[in-house]
Amino acid sequence: MTAEKDLAPLLEKCFLFDATEDSYEMTGITGRIPEWLRGTYYMNGPARFERAGMRYHHWLDGDGMICAIRFGADGVRFTNKFVGTTKLKDEEAAGKFVYRGFGTAWEGDKLLRGVMLEPPNNVSVYPYNGKLLAFGEQALPLELDPVTLETKGYYDFDGALNEVTPFAAHAKTDPTNGHLLNFGVSFSMTEPMLNVFEFDPHGELVRRRRHKLEYQHSVHDFGFTQNYVAFYLSPLIMDFARFWGEGASVMESLKWEPEKGSVIFVAPRSAKEPGFRVEVPPCYCLHLINCFEEGGMVMVDVLEMDRPIYVEYQPVPDLFPTASACRPVRFVIDPVKKQLVERIAMSYDLAPDFPSTGAHLQGAKYDAFWVLGIGANGLPGRKFFDQLVKGSWKAGDVCDKWIAPAGEYLGGEPVAVMNPANPEECVVICVHSIPAEDRGEYLLFDGHSLSTGPIARLPLKNKIHAGFHTSFHFD
Repeated sequence: MTAEKDLAPLLEKCFLFDATEDSYEMTGITGRIPEWLRGTYYMNGPARFERAGMRYHHWLDGDGMICAIRFGADGVRFTNKFVGTTKLKDEEAAGKFVYRGFGTAWEGDKLLRGVMLEPPNNVSVYPYNGKLLAFGEQALPLELDPVTLETKGYYDFDGALNEVTPFAAHAKTDPTNGHLLNFGVSFSMTEPMLNVFEFDPHGELVRRRRHKLEYQHSVHDFGFTQNYVAFYLSPLIMDFARFWGEGASVMESLKWEPEKGSVIFVAPRSAKEPGFRVEVPPCYCLHLINCFEEGGMVMVDVLEMDRPIYVEYQPVPDLFPTASACRPVRFVIDPVKKQLVERIAMSYDLAPDFPSTGAHLQGAKYDAFWVLGIGANGLPGRKFFDQLVKGSWKAGDVCDKWIAPAGEYLGGEPVAVMNPANPEECVVICVHSIPAEDRGEYLLFDGHSLSTGPIARLPLKNKIHAGFHTSFHFD
């Protein structure tokens, strides 16, 4: 990489280091932490990319690590720990990488039962049913101790799932009834299937719906409303013949076929009626922002990309070299006529990702959302997230942002935490990496005044990785 192409100086120091497990009272905090912020913040993300002289190629390959910050009346405590997956245990014992990764394959690598990845459970972490669950792609979640983060074992929802049940990393909780919703794609060569699950607050399976797919779509996220679930099905297609027959990684087995087109698939949550598809521009969507119903219409809000993003997660640490434009888009869908009524796009296109709304607004009408952005997007060369951005559907675009100093980076879904007594008060939490000083910290922002800068800084004793998805659980 030439110097003039390096738009993310020292980014390697944010990825290529040995993560340290620890637990300590945070000191040296500056600024103000609101009195109402009492509970625990959780983040999951890949945190080991090298072992025994081998380096993973792809960001999604790293072993999962949970970071937790407990905000109590007596202080703030930070804890972080690797997720105790089968993969981690076996590779610790072997002293080397053993299992094929999402984007890294090698001769002699192993798969779970010879058919799927042995997951690192490195994508998300959510409290549910009095438990803390760490999720990975297409895999059972792992139950963790919510305080110590010790791994207790795989969580199968009282036998409703097994270790090869397709189960995605983006489980969502309906705040109106405490139900947990999730999905999984069965990548059959002849009859691919979309499975939709719904569990009650106590872990009991309420329903499982199966919907036939035309193709083996790669699907990462979904949305729900009171009556529907919604999926953005792009023409990023999984070729399992290559994955199984040639020993290729998932990344190498994914094919972008825009001629197949993109659709939004909408299906009833409870009624045993078939879903329907509406055609949308042949783009790609990794994450949805939120969905809700209003005036008989279903609003499906997404981050729409010109092309897939997974290829930009490699090679570690030179990420996002040619990332495409991405923008927040609202699709207004008539579920009676089963047609697209309107597409509303914002102009902000600096690769926004990791969208966050208040947890109490999942599946409900909302206005504001928060994302991370890449200021140098559109220019050639490696780059990373350096903007914290607030979008507003009422305003019609991004209405507030904070930009990190040059050579510093942001990471982890910027979780938006609303004051239960006054939802107009909002704190946004995200990771801030300062590689030139070889340190990191957590930043707290007033969610409605990002541009004024952090309201509090929480320094870390040891660096942590950028992380993926987050959640917050009130005491």
